[in-house]
Amino acid sequence: MSDERQVYDDQEKLWNGPAGRAWVEAQDVLDGMFQPFEDCLVEAATASSGGRVLDVGCGTGSTTIAIARRLGSQGRAVGIDLSAPMLAVAQARAEREGVPANFIRADAQAHTFEPASFGRIVSRFGVMFFDDPDIAFANLRRAARGGAELRFVAWRSAAENPFMTTAERAAATALPQLPARRPGAPGQFAFADRNRVQAILEERGWSSIDIQPIDVTCTLPEQDLIRYLSWLGPVGVMLQQADEQTHSSVIATVRAAFEPYVFGAEVRFTAACWLVGAQAS
Repeated sequence: MSDERQVYDDQEKLWNGPAGRAWVEAQDVLDGMFQPFEDCLVEAATASSGGRVLDVGCGTGSTTIAIARRLGSQGRAVGIDLSAPMLAVAQARAEREGVPANFIRADAQAHTFEPASFGRIVSRFGVMFFDDPDIAFANLRRAARGGAELRFVAWRSAAENPFMTTAERAAATALPQLPARRPGAPGQFAFADRNRVQAILEERGWSSIDIQPIDVTCTLPEQDLIRYLSWLGPVGVMLQQADEQTHSSVIATVRAAFEPYVFGAEVRFTAACWLVGAQAS
């Protein structure tokens, strides 16, 4: 089996298994926490979308549905994701709200889109998980009409996002089998290197590339912090399989490590990200 095939299989299992379950379980917490990024993408997506917007790595559908709601009868929002459990939630949300959003369960890296069919492509933390970003952005370029705009948000480095690695550092002794994060590997911080992102886009048919660092204050209710820690990230994924004693012990240790981010009834942190824009040449 090739390394690329193995990475794809790993992502398929992850997002249809523990990571997919985690995002479904914590959907409301995550949507609230990442609302500033959704607002940014929704505002841009409706400005010059050409009627059809593709949301890559749409997850449980919050951004796709918001875009569809904003477009109304003047366009169509389509979300694509690997995760069946997350897309089931997305579809149910769209139907419940009466919003005409469509969802595709597929790998955006390899899916055969109708050529030149989208006026804008967006992603909220979805593009960092491609096993081959070069192939992925070439495929997305084929799906974009000439002059279409690409806009996505991706995390900068782990060092710039200590909130996101606090759980791993705190749980390292109790969970020695925690997988190490490999620089550049598919995952949360795969696009930390600005120059790498620039090169991928340039080489795959995107121009007018604009990569801006943004530092966004994100919040979640303190009462939801334990639920967040119990499900999300590498620690949360491992805790899904842990026995009750290990689970309780790790959560107690990790919760204490997050105390610097707790301000009364609110948890507050800075998300260090890239806001990336480009145009289909």
